[in-house]
Amino acid sequence: MFKVGFDNDAYLRTQSEKIAERIAKFGGKLYLEFGGKLFDDHHASRVLPGFAPDSKIRMLEKLKDKAEVIIAINANDIEKNKVRGDLGITYDQDVLRLIDAFRGYGLFVSSVVLTRWQDQPSAIAYQKKLETLGLKVYRHYPIAGYPNNIPLVVSDDGYGKNEFVETSRELVVVTAPGPGSGKMAVCLSQIYHENTRGVKAGYAKFETFPIWNIPLKHPVNLAYEAATADLNDVNMIDPFHLEAYGKTTINYNRDVEIFPVLNALFERILGESPYKSPTDMGVNMAGNCIIDDAAVCEAANQEIVRRYYNTLCDVRKGNADQDQVYKLQLVMEQAHVSPADRKVVEAALAKADATKEPAVAIELNDGRIVTGKTSKLLGASAAALFNALKQLANIPDDVKLISPMVIEPIQKLKTERLGNSNPRLHTDEALIALSICALTDENAKLAMEKLAELKHCEVHASVILPQVDVNVFRKLGVNLTTEPQYRSKKLYHG
Repeated sequence: MFKVGFDNDAYLRTQSEKIAERIAKFGGKLYLEFGGKLFDDHHASRVLPGFAPDSKIRMLEKLKDKAEVIIAINANDIEKNKVRGDLGITYDQDVLRLIDAFRGYGLFVSSVVLTRWQDQPSAIAYQKKLETLGLKVYRHYPIAGYPNNIPLVVSDDGYGKNEFVETSRELVVVTAPGPGSGKMAVCLSQIYHENTRGVKAGYAKFETFPIWNIPLKHPVNLAYEAATADLNDVNMIDPFHLEAYGKTTINYNRDVEIFPVLNALFERILGESPYKSPTDMGVNMAGNCIIDDAAVCEAANQEIVRRYYNTLCDVRKGNADQDQVYKLQLVMEQAHVSPADRKVVEAALAKADATKEPAVAIELNDGRIVTGKTSKLLGASAAALFNALKQLANIPDDVKLISPMVIEPIQKLKTERLGNSNPRLHTDEALIALSICALTDENAKLAMEKLAELKHCEVHASVILPQVDVNVFRKLGVNLTTEPQYRSKKLYHG
């Protein structure tokens, strides 16, 4: 059941103040590497209930008069058509989405940097497209032995070879559509160029996870390990911070491993390093805004189990390997959770076993669990959705929200005119039909009014769902998992 455990207003206030302090520390110019999702950090909102998915961008909105944005994208990711898994769009498309979203908040996007540039044909075409759209585009190049070959990195043949990105504001946010885009390298390259021009500039890092001031094995930090199983990230005590200050803080392996190199780079560029530890580089106040640790722990434990199921499905689809499953099993053991802790799993499987057809279970925010079965008229997702809405609106179970007379013409259209082999209504089709019925039917109207109450509900399906159903559940804000198997033995699953 959903219970608030995070003070989002305090987070917006304290995070903005912390960034302003860091800008002042460096004399008025700060390159801020922004990790994680900016507009739609649904992972953070799931493990820190109360955290709004757009909290980070709303925080930046408070600084918009001081800030500008650089978006980095790896040219190799453009060439490979790399897809952002949570949205199902390629990284190059996501850059355009990010620019539109930033502008929608009144933030100035100054440029796009194409990192790891090696004249990739798709990257060349993409640069032309961006420039046609009126965007400034810069190229950054691979550096042999990066980042360990420090004399080469900090030279005219290293960072000096990269095109200098013209900026005009005191806070320069460097973000990207996903990991591996070269955000940190862009920041450090810019600091090198600024320094050669006599401009004092600093660097800081803003990543929500792992949270540095909660325990190493806290469920929220373990949930971060679960979320990054594909990157093989491991949370660890920051040894540099412990040595410098005698305080235990949490970071992750990649930042700890790279810190000696970063320290040396700072010393070479600036004359001395401004930081004594990777934790010092961060400006994350999320840990200070947890107001109900029990609620946060429960939410994070549920996220670990969800990540396990999602990875099982990714393996089934050929998008992940078995090692990631083993990593998640280890994380579950450390968190003392198992699939049995996800109540909707047993309910969905029991319904599927009883009906011998795919089934879906939904746990409402008050703890009630409703199920939906596959029928001639509705798919299991649509059936479960309607049953949940009836429960929330206190509509008797035997009441039909949509008359079969309404569904049948839709089925005919699907099969006889649009060429679909499955006549059953998916969730999007069912909701459109329901909205039309709501014009004349009071029960349908009541059900429609309860849609917002599905947010944060838990859902499990006995089979991998069609993408259209996945998308609808995502838009409704529910937390979906599925069993790692398809309904049929077909090779293609659209």
